Amino acid sequence: MPEGSVERTLVLIKPDGVKRGLVGAIVARFEHKGLKILAAKLLQVTPELAARHYGEHQGKPFYPGLVQHITSGPVLAMALEGRSAISVVRLMTGATNPQTAAPGTIRGDYGLAVTPNLVHASDSPASAERELALYFTPADFLPYARVDQEFT
Repeated sequence: MPEGSVERTLVLIKPDGVKRGLVGAIVARFEHKGLKILAAKLLQVTPELAARHYGEHQGKPFYPGLVQHITSGPVLAMALEGRSAISVVRLMTGATNPQTAAPGTIRGDYGLAVTPNLVHASDSPASAERELALYFTPADFLPYARVDQEFT
């Protein structure tokens, strides 16, 4: 993994990723990169949870579409951990618009449109902390050592 401090971040595989059967492929990319899954759960996002998750977008023209999509089916929520996990995961997910996302990124390889763009990834340490608390309690996190990790 790249240099940097160990971080935790939230990743959601959105309903389009679940419904298209891409959960395994997406999770495998994060694991192959060396990120650890500390917590994961399949859930139905309620309108109330969606409003809390997307609170900073309320009042914007695209907000209703975000809520409609994230509540349209099951979501896999994951807490990932690793060095510089927030920026690493954001690079791996690719640009919001799959048509401009680089090949080799999740959205570049699998994405079809802007709103159903397969994944959500926290964009900053503050967002990661806030978003992780929406989906997980401290007891949900199960830390462990990967066999391929070096510890100093």
